[in-house]
Amino acid sequence: MKIGELSRRTGVPTRMLRYYEEQDLLHPARADNGYRAYGDSAVQCVQQIRGLLDSGLTTEIIRAILPFLSGPGDIHLHPECVTPETTALLRGEIDRIQRRIDCLARNRDALRTYLAAVRPDSPASPARPEGP
Repeated sequence: MKIGELSRRTGVPTRMLRYYEEQDLLHPARADNGYRAYGDSAVQCVQQIRGLLDSGLTTEIIRAILPFLSGPGDIHLHPECVTPETTALLRGEIDRIQRRIDCLARNRDALRTYLAAVRPDSPASPARPEGP
């Protein structure tokens, strides 16, 4: 399929698909006329890239892990494939995500406190159990 069809099937603009190619996330074949040619598997790949980007991962992280993903929750990675650089990159990303979670939790708690102070008769969002 051509880039326009991939865009229609995934809802991702052609400009973004070209960007994914520049970032070495997509690898279309080229027809004799130079047009990009994508296989049907590109639809799932683009959807996976979108999901990973939407979750806050960088293209650098995605490039490192994408070859080992076949779908949400399906990771096919042999320990010997993980270089020390990739390990450091992933650990740094885990730390960045945890800092963001901590910041979001502080903001949530501050908003609950504020709401309880200005509307004592209206309970803030119900308390939810803390994560692990």
